Amino acid sequence: MALLNHVKEYRSELGINQTELGKLASVSRQTISLIERGDYSPSVTLALKLAKICGVKVEDLFEYEEDVE
Repeated sequence: MALLNHVKEYRSELGINQTELGKLASVSRQTISLIERGDYSPSVTLALKLAKICGVKVEDLFEYEEDVE
């Protein structure tokens, strides 16, 4: 299972850095970095907040991909 995300792409489109996005979302720059690298899955609340900041639906920002066996 993997939670794929497009946070970095949307953040770049907004022209802001990780620190600025973190401030807007009330989290640290490190949290944004971990999310962008796929090393941390955000809470539903944080995912919704990031989507709102980016002006997109949460489904546009995050994708769930199941392992196929």
